Amino acid sequence: MKKVALIVAGGKGERMNADIPKQFLLLNNLPILMHTIKQFSHFEEIVLVLPKSQFDYWNGLCKNNNFTQIHILVEGGETRFHSVKNGLDKIDNTSVVAIHDGVRPLISTALIISLVGKIKSGIGVIPVVPVKDSIRKVEGENSTNIDRSNLYKVQTPQCFLSADIKEAYTQDFSGTFTDDASVFEANGGKINTLLGEEKNLKITTQEDLNIAEIL
Repeated sequence: MKKVALIVAGGKGERMNADIPKQFLLLNNLPILMHTIKQFSHFEEIVLVLPKSQFDYWNGLCKNNNFTQIHILVEGGETRFHSVKNGLDKIDNTSVVAIHDGVRPLISTALIISLVGKIKSGIGVIPVVPVKDSIRKVEGENSTNIDRSNLYKVQTPQCFLSADIKEAYTQDFSGTFTDDASVFEANGGKINTLLGEEKNLKITTQEDLNIAEIL
């Protein structure tokens, strides 16, 4: 079955205090987004979702960096939900889809292969890592300790059969949708988890970028 990477990159870099969107910032002298795309170079197809206003800038970056990885460019939507939906519209119904954040450039090929290998009809597979910090629930002036033993942080890529996830995205948008897995579950799908990687961080701050440089 054909494997398709759907990479969503709609960030504006506001928490970076940067003049350009965070996905275009340099990581070891190459835009973050290019590192991310390269991790899926073994897939048959790559779909990249960007705001329409960033198309020319991205194409210029590809030319200047001699970046020749073949990919399909798709216009993003009002929210991440709508951006993913637009990307899925370009994917057939007989593929495996790995939906990934454009600013997670350190995902390993081994983890991608493991995730894709566990997909079944009606079942999506996502990477998670255990919460290590103590957790407290704060309500007004009161707070209570939360047992962290069964709490996990969710990562991407989140992987599905294309027919399943495309059908899930025919739902109306809801503010309860936090990721693709929540969209899938709301449509009756089941989510299985796989241990992710601590290095598969999402770059949203300058500190994250500094850590990624070290890694």
